Amino acid sequence: MTSIGIFAAVLIGLFAGAFVSRRRFGLLGLALTAGATLSALWGDDAGYVVEATGLVQHSVMSQAIVQGALVLLPAVLLLFHGTTYKHIVSRLIGSVLFALLALAFLADPLGHIVSLQGISATVYEQIVAYKGVIISVGVVLAVVDLLFTKPARLEKGRKHER
Repeated sequence: MTSIGIFAAVLIGLFAGAFVSRRRFGLLGLALTAGATLSALWGDDAGYVVEATGLVQHSVMSQAIVQGALVLLPAVLLLFHGTTYKHIVSRLIGSVLFALLALAFLADPLGHIVSLQGISATVYEQIVAYKGVIISVGVVLAVVDLLFTKPARLEKGRKHER
């Protein structure tokens, strides 16, 4: 039951971060995609760099934590910058989509961290089984959300500097 608690805590934490910051799903979703790409490219090397500092020993868990951190880092940085939702329903939908997309990207690292037995193994298998669909739909929805984002208006009399 502990592993379900960890999955739930990650899901609730990501939802809360997106909801409180009011950031749009499009930007955060594409940041997660960038983080997943960075994790795939640098995950092993970054894990060895962290282990070389002597703070942690070499283990599958340390590698998984570093890979998960690389996935989340761009999105966490963008939680403090970008366009926001104005309505509560939009914030709720965007936050749920962000948390689900992040959970799909974090399925592999989280699977290495927690021991899976019983119902938690079944839940994890379902997440992994539909991971490709969740990521595909999430990235498409993120791009669509960005298409509906209106650019910031400049004050009257100011020109856009390039």
